[in-house]
Amino acid sequence: MSNTKGKNKIIGYARFEDGKLVLPSKDKDTKHEDNMSDDEKNLDYLFVLKALQEIPFGVGKKLLIDFLQGNRKNKSIVNNKLYLKRNFGSMLYENDELNAMINNLIQNDMVELNSINANKRWKMLELSVRGKKEIEDPVLYKRKLAFNFKETKTELTEEDKRLFEKFSDFLSKFNDDQKKAIISDKTHVLCIAGAGSGKTTVLTKRVEFLVKHRSIDPKKILAITFTRKARREMMTRLSEAGLLDSVMVETFNSFCEKILRQHNYLIYDKPVRVISYKDKVVMVNSALSKIHMDMEKAMEVYFSDAQRRGKTEEQLVNIFRNDCFFIRDYFKFKNKPIVESSFEPSSTGHEKSVKMVIAICNYIEAYMKRHGLRDFADQLIDTIVFFEKHLELIPKFDHILIDEYQDVNSTQIQLIDLLSPQNIFCVGDPRQSIYGWRGSDIRHILNFEEKYPDCDIITLTKNYRSTRHIVDLINNSIKHMRLPDLQSSIEGKKDIYLMKFTSEDKEFEFVIQKIIESDIPRNEIFVLARTNRQLNELSQLMKAQDVKHVVRSDEMRKSITARKNDVTLATIHAIKGMEAEMVFVIGCTGINFPCKGSEHPVIEMVKVDEYDKEEEERRVFYVSMSRAKNSLHLTYSGKKPTYFISTNMKKMIEEKEVKVQPKEKAEISIDQPKDMIARLKDWRRELSKEHNVPAYVIMHDRTLVDIAQKRPQESTELEEIYGLGPTKIMKYGEEILKIVND
Repeated sequence: MSNTKGKNKIIGYARFEDGKLVLPSKDKDTKHEDNMSDDEKNLDYLFVLKALQEIPFGVGKKLLIDFLQGNRKNKSIVNNKLYLKRNFGSMLYENDELNAMINNLIQNDMVELNSINANKRWKMLELSVRGKKEIEDPVLYKRKLAFNFKETKTELTEEDKRLFEKFSDFLSKFNDDQKKAIISDKTHVLCIAGAGSGKTTVLTKRVEFLVKHRSIDPKKILAITFTRKARREMMTRLSEAGLLDSVMVETFNSFCEKILRQHNYLIYDKPVRVISYKDKVVMVNSALSKIHMDMEKAMEVYFSDAQRRGKTEEQLVNIFRNDCFFIRDYFKFKNKPIVESSFEPSSTGHEKSVKMVIAICNYIEAYMKRHGLRDFADQLIDTIVFFEKHLELIPKFDHILIDEYQDVNSTQIQLIDLLSPQNIFCVGDPRQSIYGWRGSDIRHILNFEEKYPDCDIITLTKNYRSTRHIVDLINNSIKHMRLPDLQSSIEGKKDIYLMKFTSEDKEFEFVIQKIIESDIPRNEIFVLARTNRQLNELSQLMKAQDVKHVVRSDEMRKSITARKNDVTLATIHAIKGMEAEMVFVIGCTGINFPCKGSEHPVIEMVKVDEYDKEEEERRVFYVSMSRAKNSLHLTYSGKKPTYFISTNMKKMIEEKEVKVQPKEKAEISIDQPKDMIARLKDWRRELSKEHNVPAYVIMHDRTLVDIAQKRPQESTELEEIYGLGPTKIMKYGEEILKIVND
């Protein structure tokens, strides 16, 4: 909460009396911000909800902000005598702050944005059912990081300093906070490690210290992380220390899979294996057949026209299939049945999607039991059930070390509790908690001290990745969350830009030209996007200009190592934990940050009460910027950038509007005859009419350009065309070849 013109703001505050929410009167309940409790500050958003409740008609953002600020110059306020309402002038916040607060409430489904019939572009704010409940029983403020986070500083005792000296050779490369994390002898340790602070190094060095200097049996040590990539990195570092063969390094899933294979005969009544990609395809297709629906119809029900845009048929099917398995796993982890009341559909179309997915999930569950199959959720849950029945078979570990602790879910915590190690060491960063939507619960890292009162909390705030200018910017981006600031160890030059473009095409063209001109190794360049659609479209432009690259999307979870001449393109969730010299974050608008449109319709409709959606979206933006070592380009097209880029942040960035002269389309495919494109479009138009679907669903424009440019002569060459997977080649291959070769 920032001060207005350097002075303390006088604001009202909400409070509870006799179990009821009491809002301030304009003349009485006001006090200086400095004297307010954290609870009072966190409840301020209730003024917005209460204002919407008492204004007798739908209002726009400007009117609502003027009402809250007490602006009598607004004609609507005067004409409708809104200045007589109790909450008029209840909040002396700046416009940016109120805008952010309103957007937070929209993102958390407490305020609805509805169109006016007369003009679809005019959006009115209205209190939702959830918003009305929030006024009576506030819970949103409890999900905010600032409410839960207790800032702690690493305490260095004289004994710590003595040990630092004793093991000086072993610890010489590390700062004091890292040293304490490596050698702490407390039974429970939480290491809060900021971006670029060397958390993996600290974790693996602690393992080495335990074995070499504390004589711990390496077979009694278990190190757990989340991804195969992180596991491989940890194993590489332990191998360099000569400990690879003795220390157990696993992901949660690989650990459980080993237990299940070892004790299959005690757990199941028949052999059970992990599902394959082919199994998933068979199951979803069979489920659709069972409910008398084919894949084409399922795609029409599940995705809107906007969600289909820019994606191939294969990509849409993959998203849909993965979403079905995600929903099944999500509710299995929650130990809840998959029922319609667990979703919040906003339209009749969405209701059809929910019913379809529930039917598919129920079919999947029955099929997997019948055919002896298990997936990630089953691995964890079946292991827990087995351990609870056979306590004597639970492996015993003296030390368990857990990486990325901010991402754990309740089922994983249950597993750790059953293993019940004498010593537990957890590394994580609340700032980088961005998986609440898939069940991760940030409260586990925030409440660590509550669970383990006599623990060590060690904070690593020294950033060894980014320049001071980038670190100052990312600190500012989450300032209101009241997390401790990072300190950079690299001065570096200021190379941060916020760049505005007149269109997305020009924005993408700028990024491509900048990459081509740069002398930075290509594998040290990341282009990050919030959605897969942006990645797909930029990737096709890069292919057309022969810019080599690899794509890491939400649907491509396999680890990809970029070659020296490749640029990595990625979604932010897919790139977490990696870094590059130069980073582009594209599409920095209010549509993408926070993300308004979902590429996963049913997942978006799951009721989630454990976290603040808007605050998690801010952390996604933070993660994207914190990947950059030296150079950071934030780009957007349209009127204005995301409100996540505050006024203070803009002062720290070089902001400019960029005029790009994009290459003419003809340059991308100089020798393609115009009549071929025309013939392909005519053919597509006829198919579009025949199947009653938009033309781009049949085939994307870029597919047509690629066909005309490459001029495939036989069916095997069609596999090299953008957007032509096996299904489309089978459907349209002969016709395409005929058009090309006529």
